[in-house]
Amino acid sequence: MALSRMASSSSSSSILKPISAALSLRRPLSSDTTLTIETSIPFTAHNCDAPSRAVETSPSELLKFYRDMALMRRMEIASDSLYKSKLIRGFCHLYDGQEAVAIGMEAATNRKDCIITAYRDHCTFLGRGGDLVQVFSELMGRKGGCSKGKGGSMHFYKKDSGFYGGHGIVGAQVPLGCGLAFAQKYSKDENVTFALYGDGAANQGQLFEALNIAALWDLPAILVCENNHYGMGTAEWRAAKSPAYYKRGDYVPGLKVDGMDVLAVKQACKFAKEHALKNGPLILEMDTYRYHGHSMSDPGSTYRTRDEISGVRQERDPIERIKKLLLSHEIATEKELKDTEKEVRKEVDEAIAKAKESPVPDPSDLFTNVYVKGYGVESFGADRKEVRATLP
Repeated sequence: MALSRMASSSSSSSILKPISAALSLRRPLSSDTTLTIETSIPFTAHNCDAPSRAVETSPSELLKFYRDMALMRRMEIASDSLYKSKLIRGFCHLYDGQEAVAIGMEAATNRKDCIITAYRDHCTFLGRGGDLVQVFSELMGRKGGCSKGKGGSMHFYKKDSGFYGGHGIVGAQVPLGCGLAFAQKYSKDENVTFALYGDGAANQGQLFEALNIAALWDLPAILVCENNHYGMGTAEWRAAKSPAYYKRGDYVPGLKVDGMDVLAVKQACKFAKEHALKNGPLILEMDTYRYHGHSMSDPGSTYRTRDEISGVRQERDPIERIKKLLLSHEIATEKELKDTEKEVRKEVDEAIAKAKESPVPDPSDLFTNVYVKGYGVESFGADRKEVRATLP
């Protein structure tokens, strides 16, 4: 990875210096210093020009990237333990390894841009401004959860921040995302929708139907394939004749991105937003990797080797990449980063303790949020004689 550092007043067209030159110019950096960092690998484009590999960032942003991704990683590891302790029940799909996608996307968007995703949604919710107590309360089925304990792992929402949820039906969130993009265009509010799906959903017919209409109407929809290379336990090459998902839109432009490089994700999402507002839909393929299995019921080691997983951890881990940048630019020391990790661990532990204090929903809550208000629907028992509840 080639690195350079520039004062905030420097021209963005300055020539990138190689790492040896950058290291020889080491000096304390202020939080608003502009750093220009080249992405780990080039973008690969389909029917469009690729964005520049030179990404502008700052020490404060890199520190935030590190802390936010470390927090997400710790949250998911803690969720693993809670599931194994049977405090989390049902389905649970963890995101560790893929944090750069959620964080990079947030760095290029605002909360009026919409995001809708599949069921691997904990970190997306956190990135949109959700808090840890809401996360763990929802996972444990408590009232304090973001969906009041009724959604569980797969159904996190934060509508006030433009997050329209995790969805359990494979691929079904993509048409909904295009509907959000339609509303944005109709309202002329100059925002976009990111509709996320995995490589396992990339062959869904509804995805192509929605993309067709989005292209016909030039909707500001960005379809994001989080390609972690395994749809459940099936390798991408066994499920797709053409696993180049960024090209699958045919008439719709696409971009392949290193989804383990948070700066590359930031640059790609910024490019995609600008493109979608002017020209309509775009497909982003995020080349990423999940460390856990597909869900907690999947050990994740029957269809791939442990060497493969450890190899990705050693060579492509998104948190380690940012850590190396922070150290090489002397933005932070090893001790300071260790202290950050300790703070994150403490924050997660405290959130779990608070979530455990939240009560479980009352049985009567089962009948709420089901029907439209004002219709006076009655709920009967199995014998159809006793009225159990009258819904508002």
